[in-house]
Amino acid sequence: MLLAYFLVSNRKLNGDSLTYQLLNLIGSLCLLLNAYHFGAWPSVSVNAVWIGIALLTVSKSRAGNKKEE
Repeated sequence: MLLAYFLVSNRKLNGDSLTYQLLNLIGSLCLLLNAYHFGAWPSVSVNAVWIGIALLTVSKSRAGNKKEE
């Protein structure tokens, strides 16, 4: 997630790109697993929502790309 933030902040990556969303998804999953391991339930919840948003955005992006083809 920090890498995604760094790349967007330095204009190396577009905030609505698939790469950015996948980096967010992977980062959120890692944080969720760590929070789950340590029983940090509020953090588990926040990261589960974050993953849901990333998945929704990726699926919308893929659906939009299919329509353009």
